[in-house]
Amino acid sequence: MPASPTLSFLPLLLPLWLFQAEPTSEIPKQNPHASAADVERGARLFRTNCGVCHGPAGNGGRGANLAQPSLRRASNDQALFLVIRQGIPGTEMPPGWWVLDDHEMWQVAAYVRSLGRVPPENVHGDAQAGERLFRTTGCIGCHQVALEGGNLGPSLTDIGSRRGVSYLRAVLLDPASSLPEDFLQVQAVTSDGKRITGIRLNEDTWSIQLRDLSGHLLSFWKDDLASLEKQPGRSPMPSYRGRLSDQELDHVVAYLVSLRGDR
Repeated sequence: MPASPTLSFLPLLLPLWLFQAEPTSEIPKQNPHASAADVERGARLFRTNCGVCHGPAGNGGRGANLAQPSLRRASNDQALFLVIRQGIPGTEMPPGWWVLDDHEMWQVAAYVRSLGRVPPENVHGDAQAGERLFRTTGCIGCHQVALEGGNLGPSLTDIGSRRGVSYLRAVLLDPASSLPEDFLQVQAVTSDGKRITGIRLNEDTWSIQLRDLSGHLLSFWKDDLASLEKQPGRSPMPSYRGRLSDQELDHVVAYLVSLRGDR
């Protein structure tokens, strides 16, 4: 006997009902699970579920640097809980309700808040000297700072609030060690033999759009290309190992750490 029309839609509607967002007004403004035991439990949960991106101490890696007194996207406990629960659309931050219950998310939030009381990492360089190096070595040609710079690489306007000292130095030495999840370098060869290296912006079955290393936007029909090579794990950014001294690297890192979106 065929299922009734109403019941046949129930499997489709049920997930929407189960995961309907709780009204913000019903979420406490202050963390109800912020005892020392909660922070300790939150630290273990953080290292297991969050440390791979944010670093085991929360001081930045692939994810944002959380070891600071205030967080741009989470100015209070309620906002921090919602970021952990819902993730951040359009970024690599996933929703936490996949793996944590509400109590555990509050415990993670308590641990994240405790990171803001950790002394910041030492910065040995001179930020002004680092800014000069940032410009003279060509970084400004690929990365935007405030309203100045290129667009081949990600904007660095607030990089100091999102990444820690150790991470920034590591990326300067090995840029391909931490690429964004959707970042892909490609090399296209046109039918007349022209070779073009760039960053994929969009791709479907028939076409690909990319930004070449000069910053130009290009679009190709795949059938019109002689070849299309995808180069995962590669970055157009050069390593500064051997190109800058240890002291110069310290200067550049000090400059990057100083960039917090207020200039």
